[in-house]
Amino acid sequence: MSNTAKQAPDNLERFYQAKLSDPYPVYHHLRSEDPVHWSDHIGAWILTRYDDVKAAANDPRFSSVRAHYFMNQLPETAQERLRPLGHQLALWLIHMDPPDHTRVRSLVHKAFVPQVVEGLRDSVHQIVNELLDGVAEAGEIDVMGDLAYPLTASVIAELLGIPTEDRIRFRNWSDNINGFVGAAHVTTRRAELAQGSMLELMDYLHDLLEQRRQSPRDDFVSGLIAVEEEGDRLNEEELLALGVLLLFAGHETTANQIGNAVLALLRNPEQLQKLQREPTMINDAVEELLRYDSSVQRLGRVATEDIEICGKPIRQGEFIAAMLGAANRDPAHFAEPDKLDIEREQNSHLSFGYGKHYCIGAPLARLELQIVLSTILSRFPCLRLKTDEVEWYDNFGQRFLRSLPVIF
Repeated sequence: MSNTAKQAPDNLERFYQAKLSDPYPVYHHLRSEDPVHWSDHIGAWILTRYDDVKAAANDPRFSSVRAHYFMNQLPETAQERLRPLGHQLALWLIHMDPPDHTRVRSLVHKAFVPQVVEGLRDSVHQIVNELLDGVAEAGEIDVMGDLAYPLTASVIAELLGIPTEDRIRFRNWSDNINGFVGAAHVTTRRAELAQGSMLELMDYLHDLLEQRRQSPRDDFVSGLIAVEEEGDRLNEEELLALGVLLLFAGHETTANQIGNAVLALLRNPEQLQKLQREPTMINDAVEELLRYDSSVQRLGRVATEDIEICGKPIRQGEFIAAMLGAANRDPAHFAEPDKLDIEREQNSHLSFGYGKHYCIGAPLARLELQIVLSTILSRFPCLRLKTDEVEWYDNFGQRFLRSLPVIF
């Protein structure tokens, strides 16, 4: 590109060489040396300062309409047959701008009231204890496969009124969709897998919607179908898109955060012991664990006009990767940012985003994290890592473990 501001060495290459095992030194380097960094590796501007990330999250000059960014990276010969995938991604709430975003979000809020989340509390407790009962005699557990994924899949499925026997299918669908939208490099194969899973999931949800229309229940899906504001309702496409997004984001990101949180505590035993001694600190501990190692590392935006940030000219149409993980470790906002401190007082982390796109599922994610961490630490007080070596998925948008074997 002709823009001379884009000629700095691409430190993002180091992410992939290390398989994202520890991106935080790279974030610190970029923040101090090149906080608005052009990456040829992903074809985007990388923002790493807290103030820039927070501003980009809610600046109307940055658009959330970005499904085309993923699709345009595919070969032209593949784009036509993968058009259904692009169409569905464009319907996701996180990929909308006002006024569409305002309208859909306000309708969802009318159904996703605090009582809905609080009504899941007993179920979350029961599911966690049943999962831990299943491994208690073995003396070890894979936190990801045996606890985090089954828990979050079950909770979202219960929220949507999905039968228990169907919940195992969501993991594969979710993994394939995440493999596309979270990738640094979009490939045709990843897009094909994502589209296949997307369409299968939509077929499933279509049948579920029909069942609820015929026989409404006291569940979230029935509430979404019935919700109305000034004569406006969610249409079929919007309902399906919301269902896909909830199953994907509500299941995947929270499961990944559970793994990151448990690993962080086990690698910081003094903080783990402090939480075990003072279990009433769980709410503050969860906020610190969200800040310390967020499973969601990136917010994507597209510039709608020419903008200058930190002296760098960003052109209309260019993609912005606002790095939440970097913002959460910015020393300008967090004292000793690389230190896990469950007693941290000032903790305005950005792990759930900021502004009009603040994560609608944040209350449910917090509830699950609080319950699962409290329960596993109280039931298995001698919890420890089975191995110091852990493997991270190669995913630029999210940070999550393939497995986390622990013994107790």
